Amino acid sequence: MKAHFAGGCFWCVTPIYKMYGVDKVICGYSGGDEVNPTYEDVKAQKTGHRETIELVYDPEKVSYDKLLDIYFANVDPFDPEGQFIDKGFSYTLAIYYSTEEEKLRAQSHIHKLEEESGKKTYVAVEKFKNFYEAEEYHQDYYLKNPEAFEKEMIESGRRTK
Repeated sequence: MKAHFAGGCFWCVTPIYKMYGVDKVICGYSGGDEVNPTYEDVKAQKTGHRETIELVYDPEKVSYDKLLDIYFANVDPFDPEGQFIDKGFSYTLAIYYSTEEEKLRAQSHIHKLEEESGKKTYVAVEKFKNFYEAEEYHQDYYLKNPEAFEKEMIESGRRTK
């Protein structure tokens, strides 16, 4: 099965899913209308796409609800402008659903979070329409560039020293 989540910087949300039994995490772009967007154009807010991860998973190993739990534990759903230091539409949050059940599960998680926090969330729940794999140097960035990745995590505010 596949799931698609926009969680801000795709580098920052990739490794956590592998810790929880997701078979493959692919960085890419979703939601916009431009075919085969480039990182530069997405980052410059020219395409209508968000940085998105595609999760390839076995629902016998990890449930969709667990994927949503991981997602919400690793993003700031109360920021309408983006995530941490990354601002702009391409860094805003979205859950792209493929089935009505996924849509209902996502909406349920959001509703519960808003009830518990008393705050409005800014997480789009949109029907999946496309996914374009990002350039190779973005894939498994945390493994290829561990020092730069750690610096990004600290400077972004996602992790403290």
